[in-house]
Amino acid sequence: MWTKSHATITNEVTREQMWKLFADVNNWHTWDNGIEYATMEGPFEKGNHFTLKPRKGPKVKIELIETEKNRKFVDLTRFPLAKMYGEHTFEDTPAGLKITTTMKVEGPLGFLWKKLVAEGIANAVPEEVKTQIKFASKL
Repeated sequence: MWTKSHATITNEVTREQMWKLFADVNNWHTWDNGIEYATMEGPFEKGNHFTLKPRKGPKVKIELIETEKNRKFVDLTRFPLAKMYGEHTFEDTPAGLKITTTMKVEGPLGFLWKKLVAEGIANAVPEEVKTQIKFASKL
């Protein structure tokens, strides 16, 4: 299994603002330049799924496998012989809100999907979190 995490601490947003940003899946394209669109019907909760179309890739179905409102969500993307997990946590600390994103890939072809997809996502996280904070601070 491959894992990569990135954490940022900020005083510019709250857990509630970050949650609101992510829960509005249909508007992700307004702050994420890496996607053409994301669509979701129904609530942002465990068991639901959404479709995401990256600018440079085919659309994928992503399932929410864990959600704790204003605190954490974990999404799962299934690839042939591999699974990719994105874990997003929002934790209040004395220094500010700690935003952590952890990408994980597992499975027999995990090494391939790590190279094709997960590494690019993980490497972009530090800059993407800055953008997320900027947009969430207006909510």
